Amino acid sequence: MLRHQPGLFGQVVSQTTAWRVVEAIEQSVLERVQRAWARARARVWKWDAAPGRATLDFDATLVKSYSEKEGAAPTYKQGFGFHPLLVHPDETREALAGRLRPGNASQDHVELLEEALAQLPLPTRKEDPERGLEVLVRADTTGATHSFVEAIIERGLKFSIDFDATEPVRLAILKLPKSAWVDAIQKDLEPREGAWVVELTRYLDLSAWPAGTRAIGRREEPHPGAQFNLFDPDGYGHQVLITNSKDPDIAYLEARHRGHARVEDRIRWGKAWVWRTYPSPSSPRTRSG
Repeated sequence: MLRHQPGLFGQVVSQTTAWRVVEAIEQSVLERVQRAWARARARVWKWDAAPGRATLDFDATLVKSYSEKEGAAPTYKQGFGFHPLLVHPDETREALAGRLRPGNASQDHVELLEEALAQLPLPTRKEDPERGLEVLVRADTTGATHSFVEAIIERGLKFSIDFDATEPVRLAILKLPKSAWVDAIQKDLEPREGAWVVELTRYLDLSAWPAGTRAIGRREEPHPGAQFNLFDPDGYGHQVLITNSKDPDIAYLEARHRGHARVEDRIRWGKAWVWRTYPSPSSPRTRSG
């Protein structure tokens, strides 16, 4: 692609030389590249581009492979390829950190959290109470693990993570009085028709999770074409999230969590650009920064 635009990029090295460069990238080189990215980001943020807070959206995606490239494996959707885990700050929409993994990979959240925080030019609120960033970590149900949540707490961050509708969760929802549900809101704080939220914390045993963990439920009228399951009381679909935020406005906390869906746009852009084309048949590394 570069070779076809010499007027813009100049002369491009031969394919053999390019492969040698790729093969020379080892862990120490990759770490240097990541530090260079962090320094470049710090300069950009210094030019009045720094957000007032950082919302780190964790999400994985499937990248299909039609050949047996190194690290490719069967996926949970019966395909074959890779399952990279990525982190995007919602405020700046950039790719902050990522990890290239085989298709059957599942948990790398804790290590990737450390890499993502290392890319932030500003300290967190715990590190610097006066000028530090307030950091919120959002994830789907794959992030609802004790190790990941505890790592978030240890670093003084907030979390908002999807929670599986297990049997205790379903029973808690069935026990709720109708008066417990309040109107959900949209991102512009206007009422969201056909959707309601509720505080589930006192109806669930959350003692295995860090102190201060809350559970918030949401129900909504089904969209056209929505699929029902055996647990759909009164015909509503239900979702649950856990968070350690103390804000009493559960409608706001639920609307804030739904913003996690924007990460799908970032991933779609990345796939359209480069993620669908790697790695090579013999890849020397498993991460991408």
